[in-house]
Amino acid sequence: MAKTRELCKDIRDQIVDLHKAGMGYRTIGKQLGEKATTVGAIIRKWKKFKMMVNLPRSGAPCKISPRGASMIMRKVRDQPRTTRQDLVNDLKRAGTTVSKKTISNTLRRHGLKSCSTRKVPLLKPAHVQARLKFANDHLDDPEEEWEKVMWSDETKIELFGLNSTRCVWRKKDEYNPKNTIPTVKHGGGNIILWGCFSAKGTGQLHCIEGRMDGAMYREILAKNLLPSVGALKMGRGWIFQHDNEPKHTARATKEWLCKKHIKVLEWPSQSPDLNPIENLWRELKVRIAQRQPRNLKDLEKICMEEWAKIPAAVCANLVKNYRKCL
Repeated sequence: MAKTRELCKDIRDQIVDLHKAGMGYRTIGKQLGEKATTVGAIIRKWKKFKMMVNLPRSGAPCKISPRGASMIMRKVRDQPRTTRQDLVNDLKRAGTTVSKKTISNTLRRHGLKSCSTRKVPLLKPAHVQARLKFANDHLDDPEEEWEKVMWSDETKIELFGLNSTRCVWRKKDEYNPKNTIPTVKHGGGNIILWGCFSAKGTGQLHCIEGRMDGAMYREILAKNLLPSVGALKMGRGWIFQHDNEPKHTARATKEWLCKKHIKVLEWPSQSPDLNPIENLWRELKVRIAQRQPRNLKDLEKICMEEWAKIPAAVCANLVKNYRKCL
C-alpha cells in the first residue's frame, strides 16, 4: 500500500481554526477538499497533544542490542575480512538470530560499508621509509621539474587476457557468442613491451623478444630512449626514470647511462604505483581489448598503433597530477 499524502501546516491550521469556529468534520472536509476522517484525525491529535505536527515514530525494535552491535563492530575492527555469515553465527551463539541483511544495516549505520580490498605492493619497513623519503623530498618540486622526466617501464599483455571489464545488454540466460569473452589457459600467449613517455606525449614502444638481460636492455635504450627524447623535443636537462630491476641497476647499465650523460631519477624499491606510466598501460590494455586481436602478431601490431594514438593531453594530465600521487 502506497504511503498517503501528508497535509501541509497551513491546511492543518485551517482545519483547527474552522473547528474552533464550530464547524463539523464533514463541513470542514467539503470546504477544504479533504476527507472527514482526515479532518477528524487532525482535530483529535490537536485536542490530545495541543499540536498538529507528526510525532516521532518509534518503528520496529532493533533486533541487535547495543551490546551485540558493539560486539560485531569490535570483531570487524579487529578482523576487517570477517564475513556477514561469520557475524550471524557469532550473534546466534550469543542467543540472537538475525539475517545477513540486518548485519549490513547495522554496520552501515555505524559508517562501514563493504569494499573491495585494494592491491598494494608487498612492502618491508625499509621500503616504506624509502617511499616516504622520496615523497617528502619531491613533494614541493614544481610541475616544470616533472615535465622534464622521461618515464619508462615494461609490461606484459596477454592475447586473451582480461584487460578490461566488459558489459553487454542481454536477456536472462541468453548466452549468445556475441555476449561472451573468449578465454584460454594462460592467456593464449603474451608479449612483453617496453615503453616510455613524458608530459609531451608517448615515446617509442618496443616489443621484447626472448628474455631480457642487461645487454638487451641497453640496446633497447639506445634504439628507443634516445630517439624518443629527440622526437619529443625534451631539450637539455631531461631526467630518465626506471625502476630498480637488476638489469636496470647493473654496473654496465650505469656506466652506459653515465657515458651518455643521462641523469637518472633516484627511485625507491617496490614502488610501481608511483610510476604514472601504469595509467598509460591501463589505457593501452583497454584499447587493445576493444580491438580484439586474433594472434600475437596482430596483438603486437595493435599495441603499436594504439600506443601512438594516445593523446599528448593524457600524458600531460598524468604529469600535472603527479603531486597528488605523492
